[in-house]
Amino acid sequence: MTHQPSTRSQDNPVTVIGLGPMGLALAETLLKKGHPTTVWNRTPGRARDLVARGARLAGSVADAVAAGPLTLVCLKDYPTLYEVLGRDDGASAGRTLVNLNSGTPNEAHAAASWAAERGVSYLDGAVMVPPPLVGDPGSLFLFSGPREVFDAHRATLASLGDPRHLGDDPGLAVLHNAALLGLMYATMNGFLHATALVGSAGVRAAEFADLAVNRFLPTVVDATLAEQAPDLDAGRYPGELGTLHMNLNALEHIARTCEEQGVHTAQPRLMRDIAAQAIEGGHGGSNYLAVFEVFRKAAPHTR
Repeated sequence: MTHQPSTRSQDNPVTVIGLGPMGLALAETLLKKGHPTTVWNRTPGRARDLVARGARLAGSVADAVAAGPLTLVCLKDYPTLYEVLGRDDGASAGRTLVNLNSGTPNEAHAAASWAAERGVSYLDGAVMVPPPLVGDPGSLFLFSGPREVFDAHRATLASLGDPRHLGDDPGLAVLHNAALLGLMYATMNGFLHATALVGSAGVRAAEFADLAVNRFLPTVVDATLAEQAPDLDAGRYPGELGTLHMNLNALEHIARTCEEQGVHTAQPRLMRDIAAQAIEGGHGGSNYLAVFEVFRKAAPHTR
């Protein structure tokens, strides 16, 4: 008979190592959801409020890890993980470590190997919401590593939000994290640049945001990307409704408008140059999504 993990919070103790803003949010949420929670931080004073709410402050990393089967680590980076967890004196053997700091896929693979050498079950993870949203059922948490490890602790991870297992490859969570944050920053920069451009004529940001965010993006951009994403996988970019040559013309007009209005021009010129590269690659008659062929290839290194 296969043992099924308990879904009762009181049966699933958790340790949280690292009490920065995100670590505090994780521990606070686990306490609210009824999990026996142990915490450790290099500065013990940061745990004062958590202890007042019922958390247990461990005296050492080894004590913290030994307190339960699952430890969430929320530190600055992978080197800090090794520095801190190197103090556990073997206490982590046979337990599960979920690493929620950011980094690169290569660093995640190295951490998984490091954990395996110590007899530790390992998941790499990424928190895709700010601290105030931890605990919301819709808040996205990404995990990668052995499926059986994820399944064993899914109920506990679900206390934090919506846990998504991306695959057995431990590098997938940080890879998705970098991709999604890159999308976020590119989108925010696009909005901020557009707001600066109309602002050059005295248009208020709040007025433009209603038009751009509530009306234009959902109907023109979001719907287009969701509908045409399969074309990216197929390398199919039909240009019947508009070609890259047409888009390059529009991008040139955007850059010239920025010059006229005295607004920063580097971002639109970069977009124009990327479109020109796609045309040089033979995609002039394709639609704008053909710039995907430029992005998927490494750019030449320059000195």
